[in-house]
This record gives sequence, structure tokens and C-alpha cells, in this order.
Amino acid sequence: MFEHIPVYPGDPILSLFQDFQRDPEARKVNLSIGLYYDEAGKVPVLPSVRVAASRLAAQETAHTYLPMEGSAGYCQALQQLIFGADSAALRERRIATLQTVGGSGAIRLAAELLKRYFPDSAIWVSDPSWDNHRVLFSAAGLEVHTYPYYDPLTNGIRFDEMIATLSGLAAGSIVLLQPCCHNPTGIDPSREQWLAITELCAKRGLIPFLDMAYQGFGDELADDAWPIRAMTDAGLSLFVSNSFSKNFSLYGERCGGLSVVCPNQNEAARVFGQAQANVRRMYSSPPLYGSQLISTVLNDAALARQWQADVAVMRERIKRMRAALKTRLDALVPGTSFDYLVTQRGMFSYTGLSPNEVGALRERRSVYLLRSGRACMAGLNDANIDCVADSIGEVLKARINRYQPVRRFSDA
Repeated sequence: MFEHIPVYPGDPILSLFQDFQRDPEARKVNLSIGLYYDEAGKVPVLPSVRVAASRLAAQETAHTYLPMEGSAGYCQALQQLIFGADSAALRERRIATLQTVGGSGAIRLAAELLKRYFPDSAIWVSDPSWDNHRVLFSAAGLEVHTYPYYDPLTNGIRFDEMIATLSGLAAGSIVLLQPCCHNPTGIDPSREQWLAITELCAKRGLIPFLDMAYQGFGDELADDAWPIRAMTDAGLSLFVSNSFSKNFSLYGERCGGLSVVCPNQNEAARVFGQAQANVRRMYSSPPLYGSQLISTVLNDAALARQWQADVAVMRERIKRMRAALKTRLDALVPGTSFDYLVTQRGMFSYTGLSPNEVGALRERRSVYLLRSGRACMAGLNDANIDCVADSIGEVLKARINRYQPVRRFSDA
């Protein structure tokens, strides 16, 4: 009956993570999947979340359904975190916000809305972008195109080419942007560049879609949300998806949100209603427990301060590991610049390693990166950084010398 169904080749990131888990090498290092690990190499339970969990356990509340749009306390706290407690758009009630099944659920929910009510619009994502961006938008029937972004020669942004491409788009085109900690490159526009993008979107009648999965991992929480706030204050209508997987270390609870900034309260109510209808058609209601944890933290002043400190610990540890890797590689491969490791922001770094070099790291040294050369800096710690630096240094020296093979651990 099902012989006509093709074989699923697997997701490249999740499949690589499974390969890592099966690897018997004791010194293996996972720099592939987007998980934050602490100094002990564990996915942490944040102290603020631990307190919230204890409070919820003591309450013994029933596990009932949430409304289609999710928890009111969760959505209100989410809005203030992203747009600012003093946001004029929030006061004017022109932001429609729904709790979603993670950031991916927010993107897919928005994609359904865009396809239904802007059927002739295509979406443009950065080259490169997170692989699942294309998958989620394509699944809703949207055409997905790319605009120039990463420059491998400078390890920066091809900003002039990006602006030139966006300037040629038809009005109503959707432009996916990442406000902070760009996945996969770790390279973000400057504030001046964000203002130019904002002006262009307003002038050309483009629809900005800002996907923020790493708020607080680049800079302070408000600073990472600044591009969203700047566009909102400029009077643009825009879509915002966000995820709490990373900054709350709640990956499996699937907590995210979709916010749509509208011109007025009436249009926000229309968008909200149709988003509710889409939720009912897709998954009926979002998960309960994770939203309770987040709402408990964000709506308690003391716990919110503790959480901000927890996020700062994660952010600063990533920055420290970036600097440590740069220092080691500077010594191992003199004459090669590794400044990009400390100018890129957030969890991910584009290393410039080729697929063959990435394969050599995995097969010979059990250091796992994506084929694109993207490395998750949060997988580094004091115990494994020398191994990672030595392995990358050996690959790069082999590239330079063109004759020295990468040795296996057993050969070392």
C-alpha cells in the first residue's frame, strides 16, 4: 500500500546529532546541533527555571487545555520582552501575539497566514540561512528565494549587494531577517545597517519577517531586540517569531511566539482571529507546562532578574570560549586571521572549513560540525577546547601544506 512513498533521507542536523551520539570515541565533541552546553558539557536547568518548577509543583494545578492563542500571562510577558514595556504599539493594542509550538511553530503559523492573505507574495531569506526556514515556508506553499548575505572573503555581510537585491523586489515581498545572532553565520548587521534596511522596507512596501531564536545570546536582551523595536517605532507592519528554547534552556517544552505588528487595533484583531483559526486547524492549542515556567519567571520581578543573570552567564561563557579558541588558533596557525571568532555573535560561527575538512574532523578526531562549516560555540568548554583547536589547526595546516593528512586520535 505504501510502496509509492519515497524514503526520507533525514534532517542533516538531527541525523548528524544521532551520529555523534553513536560515536564510541570518549573525546568526541559536538559542535553541530544548536544546544547550549554548560562548562560541564551538560544542557543546564537554569536556576530561575528550577525555582519556577518548584512553585508549580507545589500548586498541583490541573493539566488542562490552553486557549488557542495560549496563556495570556505568557503572551503579555513575551510582548514586553520583545517590544519593551513602554512600547507605543503595545499601548495602542496593535500587536497580535500568540503562544506557539516553539519558534518553528511560529514560523509555520505565520507562513500559513501569509500564503492565505498574500498569495502572490514570495519570501526572501539570507544566503545562507537556517535550513528549516526554506522547509517551513515551502511547506505552506510560499516561493522561497535568497538575497546576498555572507561574504566568505571578508567574513562579513555583502551589504551593498543585499540592499541592491531588496531594492528590486516587488511591493508585498516578504523579507526574512534575523535580529541577532544570525544562524548560521553569527554575523549581524550594524545598527546603521538596520536603519537602512528599515528605511528600504518602508519605501518599497516590503513585509519584514524577523525571526529571533537567540535573544540575549548576543548582547543584553533589549539590545538584541533593538531591530524589532526600531522597525515597530518606524511604523512598519511586520511579523516576529521568537523562541525560548535557548535562553530558557527549555528545548523540549516547545515554547515560542508569533507577534504581528499591525497599523491599528482593528487590523490586529482581524489577524489575531485568523491566526487562532489556523491554530485550531493545525494543533488546537500550545503546550502548557513550558509556558507556565516562563510566565512564572517573567511575571515575577525577582525571578525575572535572576533569569536575566542566567542568560548573561550563558552569553559570557560563549564569548569566553570564542576568545579562547581564537587565542589557541592564532598560536597554532600563525598568519591566518581568526578575528571572526570574536566579531561573530551568539551560538554559531561560520568557520570557513570546507565539507571535506569538516568530514576529516569528524572521521579522524570525532569533532562534529555541519558540512557548511557552521560550529556551535556553546559546545566548547575548558576540557575540550584544546582538542578542538588542535584538530582545526591540523586541518588548516594541512590545507596550507597540501600534503600532511589529519591524524586519527590513535595515531597521535
